Amino acid sequence: MQAPRSALSHPTWAPARKDMVGTSLGSSRLWFTVAEGIVTEVYYPRVDIPQIRDLGFIIADDQGFWVELRRLGNYEINLPKPYIPAVEVIHRHARFTFILKICPSQRRDVLLLHYQLQGDTQNLRPYVLLSARLGGDAKNNQAFVAEHNGHRVLWANQGPFGLALMASSETDEVTWGRCSVGCLEQSDGWQDFNRHGRMIWQYDSAGPGAVTLMGELSSQATLALGFGSSMEAAATLAMSSLNEDFSSVWNAQCRVWEEWYKSCNCNVSDLSRDLQQKLALSSMVLKVHEDRTYCGATVASLAVPWGENNHNRGGYHLVWCRDLAETAGAMIAMGAVEDARNVLRYLIATQQADGHWLQNQWLGGASFWQGIQLDEAAFPVLLASALRDRGELGGISCKDMVRRALGFIAREGPVTGQDRWEEDSGVNTFTLAVAIAALVEGSIFLDEEARGFALQLADSWNARLEEWTFVADTSLARKLKVSGYYIRITPEDALVHEGAQSEHVLIKNRACDPNLPANEQIATDFLQLVRYGLRKADDTCILDSLKIIDQKLKTDTPSGPVWHRYNGDGYGEHEDGSAFDGSGRGRGWPLLTGERGHYALLSGNDPLPYLEAMAAMTGVGGLIPEQVWDSEPVPEHHLNPGKPSDSAMPLVWAHSEFIKLCYSRILGYPVDRPVATWKRYQGIRPEITHELWGPRYLPRHIRSGNTFTIALRAPARVHWGINSWHDAQDIDTRDTGLGVYVAELPVVGLKPGDTIQFTFYWLDQEKWESTDYEVLIAE
Repeated sequence: MQAPRSALSHPTWAPARKDMVGTSLGSSRLWFTVAEGIVTEVYYPRVDIPQIRDLGFIIADDQGFWVELRRLGNYEINLPKPYIPAVEVIHRHARFTFILKICPSQRRDVLLLHYQLQGDTQNLRPYVLLSARLGGDAKNNQAFVAEHNGHRVLWANQGPFGLALMASSETDEVTWGRCSVGCLEQSDGWQDFNRHGRMIWQYDSAGPGAVTLMGELSSQATLALGFGSSMEAAATLAMSSLNEDFSSVWNAQCRVWEEWYKSCNCNVSDLSRDLQQKLALSSMVLKVHEDRTYCGATVASLAVPWGENNHNRGGYHLVWCRDLAETAGAMIAMGAVEDARNVLRYLIATQQADGHWLQNQWLGGASFWQGIQLDEAAFPVLLASALRDRGELGGISCKDMVRRALGFIAREGPVTGQDRWEEDSGVNTFTLAVAIAALVEGSIFLDEEARGFALQLADSWNARLEEWTFVADTSLARKLKVSGYYIRITPEDALVHEGAQSEHVLIKNRACDPNLPANEQIATDFLQLVRYGLRKADDTCILDSLKIIDQKLKTDTPSGPVWHRYNGDGYGEHEDGSAFDGSGRGRGWPLLTGERGHYALLSGNDPLPYLEAMAAMTGVGGLIPEQVWDSEPVPEHHLNPGKPSDSAMPLVWAHSEFIKLCYSRILGYPVDRPVATWKRYQGIRPEITHELWGPRYLPRHIRSGNTFTIALRAPARVHWGINSWHDAQDIDTRDTGLGVYVAELPVVGLKPGDTIQFTFYWLDQEKWESTDYEVLIAE
């Protein structure tokens, strides 16, 4: 009998606050998540393709009593060891205890669930409830109750995907009782219990649409959720797995993860037991998020932010070059160098022709969002350099990748199309720190001409950091009694006018107050200047900026201190705790607590309190969230100060930061500090002796006595003169090898007040530039 259709067109996803995530390390291509004590999204055959919304249980009798486990809220999560993703969930109720063990097969695309109902088993029965989302699509799934080769099976299919849910009891008890399939919010199993207090419906087909599958079960059994290219293929895999003892599957999962963990260097003896366990768990989280098909690709999170209120998957199932490179840095720190090399290989394969990487991408390399972020062109260079410095490149050829990446940075910097929070264009301290470090580290891979220009550019940008991004004597500075501070981002059109001092250029962002002047927007991003050795921890500009962010962005929670990304951030729940819906208010990021811990280390302090704070901000299973709630408790939304919000959990980047801080504490300096960059600057700002004009930064004045170089994106003949075109002459540019063409003008002898005029004849286009430019010689 066909189940009634549902009019629901946009079903939501599961909660983002995951209890645990897991996968096998064998040939299986399946990833699972756990939230609210039940299985939530399962991904197959790639880590970016969800196939179900959730698989949970209802415990009921036939007298009107029923409880859905995910709504019971009284459960605990256990792992054999912190680094082994084989999950035991124990739900407790006055009438029963329900023990659920979740484990993937090593060799088949099957998730196995062994459960046992204890307590009033004479009257109570468990019912499994599965919501299908094959291919991530909720609109076109179909579901069936059927017999397959003599076995009861709950089936669903959509396009190239099929799933099968089968069961086997270890006793003589009949495993399946009544079964039904239905359409969400119309004829699904939950609606059946909600309307009738017990199971009434027994539909054998449903859909197309958002379909659910339900079956009455014995008090103890093993379920196999199989996936394949057809329903029959999924059923074959599921039944094959049921013919293997569950304990052997569980033991195999423990064994392979134990072997992997021993291959890493994850033991930090001077940490507390709790922090050592969090470190081990974090290492596992990184490994779980790797794909099988695209070796080296790691997604940002297996969670859908605010999933229960979200009709689409968001972007966290994608690859971000920045997150991936940060994760690879943590892999290097914990000794998983082959994993880090695989990341580098993947990044080399997905680099764009002009040298940059996509803002984010599907695993296969196709673009998703279209932004351009300068730091994402720089991080792969730092990864290559980090492996080279440790003698761990393993024969990977990086020269071409580095040359193209640095060429993009040279042509597009110091301006970025978006900051690391993917919102605004301009000059940002975090982005610029990463780009400068990449120019220095990457120069070692280059030929002499390109190397010299890369270092010259790095020195120039480093020397001008404060000119571009530091403001003084603003109303905010006076109010908070500091001389000045680094701003969040300097808009590009302010760069050649008033610099960071501009009060009139507004930044378009997701902020609660979009009219906040650029010179009053602050962020924690400047801490990267210290982490990478561009500025000292006790630099006056750093210390003053620190006072500002501690007063404006810091929140002390019961778990410890946490910082917002920037003032006026609008990415987070609303004040009443309701979900982010395109607007809201940003919350504290544990990731930033880790970054602050790295600054503390460089200031001569023990970063242990920051590690302890990050560990305390975790969920019930120990996962680190993207954001924590930092306001008064909101019980109806399960929001408590210092604990996870409904943003993505886990955030792989946050776990990477935790891992790095553990190892940095041992070393006494950041484990990801670029070696050549530190040696070159050691926190000291270089003197400006060489003026660069172009390609993006077009200064209107240069200092007397400095050399003057014009840098262009194409070969040209520079026509120039002084003081209203006197002594006009021509000079041809030379190729730096980075797609930048330079000409040094002999103007060192000019005095303050003199001017230089110039224009270009583009040699490749055989035409003149339409603009005449002028630069003033200043004191």
